[in-house]
Amino acid sequence: MSFIFFPNKIVGINEKFRFVKNRFSFLNRLSNIEGFLFLKPHSFTLSSKTKMKNIPTLYEWSGGKETLEKLTEVFYDKVFQDDLLYPVFKNMSGDHSKHVAHFIAEVFGGPPLYTQDDKGSHAIMIAHHLGKMLDEQKRKRWMELLLESADEIGLANDPEFRSSLVSYLEWGSRIAVINSAITENPIGETEPMPKWGWGETGGPYIPDNN
Repeated sequence: MSFIFFPNKIVGINEKFRFVKNRFSFLNRLSNIEGFLFLKPHSFTLSSKTKMKNIPTLYEWSGGKETLEKLTEVFYDKVFQDDLLYPVFKNMSGDHSKHVAHFIAEVFGGPPLYTQDDKGSHAIMIAHHLGKMLDEQKRKRWMELLLESADEIGLANDPEFRSSLVSYLEWGSRIAVINSAITENPIGETEPMPKWGWGETGGPYIPDNN
């Protein structure tokens, strides 16, 4: 059974609509339904995921450590040739690229490459952004170059993985912009690393003003 996604519920097509041979007229009818958000019958059968006993982590699906290191290597090569971003990253350490790859790897469910091997932490990564005064133009350029790099190295490009990747990058880059406007680290050294999977953020961003 395929599914229609409404704001607060999932309704089976076969439960609400009689079969219509003309697919386009069917879509036209659906487009007039108030609250209708999305329809893509072949993608939401739920069969592939429910049949998969062990769903891989984003780290595993991406190709692991070597793939993510290649991603950040290609990305920072682009950054150093970019007039807008170069001034932001010109003083970064030689191993910064690998540290970022290891951070993403751990966030995506991989081994503790960043917190153990690199002796890093969530607080340390945030500290790199403090006082940088990033803006939306830089953030968008950062996103553009990273996704361009992902395509160039042949990173997994299935819709599910890419939607998870982009949602993480959007979330992380927007948090970085927020933190770049302050000088005091908002989290402590014992704060756990963020974790990202195939799901959602869990709710809206609400700043802690305490």
